[in-house]
Amino acid sequence: MTAGYDLAVVGAGIVGLGVALAAVRKGKKVVVIERNSRAVGASIRNFGFVTISGQRAGAHWARARRARDIWAEIVDEAGISVIHRGLVMPARREEAAAVLDAFLETEMGEQCRLITSSEAAEIVPALRLGSVCSTLYSPHELRVESSEALPKLAAWLEQRHHTEFRWNTAVNSIDGTRIETSRGTIEAEAVVVCPGDDFSTLFPDVIAPHGLSICTLQMLRVSPGHPTRFGAAVMSDTSLARYEGFSALAEAKALGQRLDTEEAESRAAGIHLIAVQSADGSLVVGDSHVYGNAQQPFATERFDALILAEFDRVFDCPGRHVVNRWIGTYASSSTRTVLVERPADNIRLVMVTGGTGASTGFALGEQVVDDLYSSIPVPQEV
Repeated sequence: MTAGYDLAVVGAGIVGLGVALAAVRKGKKVVVIERNSRAVGASIRNFGFVTISGQRAGAHWARARRARDIWAEIVDEAGISVIHRGLVMPARREEAAAVLDAFLETEMGEQCRLITSSEAAEIVPALRLGSVCSTLYSPHELRVESSEALPKLAAWLEQRHHTEFRWNTAVNSIDGTRIETSRGTIEAEAVVVCPGDDFSTLFPDVIAPHGLSICTLQMLRVSPGHPTRFGAAVMSDTSLARYEGFSALAEAKALGQRLDTEEAESRAAGIHLIAVQSADGSLVVGDSHVYGNAQQPFATERFDALILAEFDRVFDCPGRHVVNRWIGTYASSSTRTVLVERPADNIRLVMVTGGTGASTGFALGEQVVDDLYSSIPVPQEV
């Protein structure tokens, strides 16, 4: 039996690492328990795009702002490269331009602005700007390579903050302060379980009433065909009709109706465009969204074609070609952005339920630790 931990964190994805970071900053002795040899789930199968503009208004948008600040605080010390910063959103439809104008009038539009076509072309030269009505620039976002950032975060927590990691260790049950694992018993005064989209291993009776589904998405790595520079992430009209910080605005209704007519197949597949660049010049492009009670194991070529069709409408990249494809999954709720439950006074169950872990996980970790040790409830939208 291993004893002496203040906190055990189950799961080494971005939410688990966010909880661990918040706890060690409070002087807690932390162990992170992960059933795989490294993080392999949603936390590394994403854009690495810490997104602020577009997050649901209120508590979740505030979480994203705080999480972005934490990323900025730690990237240098943890040896994580920020590949580019900011977000460019060109509106190709008048209805999309109206959404941008409305967004700028909200609290969330702080420090964002409309930019000229020449300014947009300077930031992202590959943009097709001939039919663009207006373009929003947000300075808040940053982009990391998730598959590299997560291992570096774990190594930094271990080396700098003396966090212990138990890799290849499955947690079978939790009873009070006793954590029964595939490699023996661990004792900890408190436990935070971060199960990702595993609804059946730990506390399934707590998860089940929330009616969560699993979202399966398809993503691509694209060679642009010739060297080009992305000085910021790019999203399109399709994102304005999907990201809740935009789509919840009254002005977004008309955009959604037009897209339902013009892009009915893509809308049914939950497709919207995000494109970010990696250090080698390739682009991470996506994505689609299909919901069900299990991961969809097989990718659909048609979804990739629809994603690339929107890519080609937004960018001029002759010779672009796909060099890699993958599937990601995450827990999804139709009503909430995060789920935090209390199976016991010393136990928290924590899930991001909308695919925004990279954007909000660090701030959620702080809130969970405050809830656990200071009885400050985690803000949740329901």
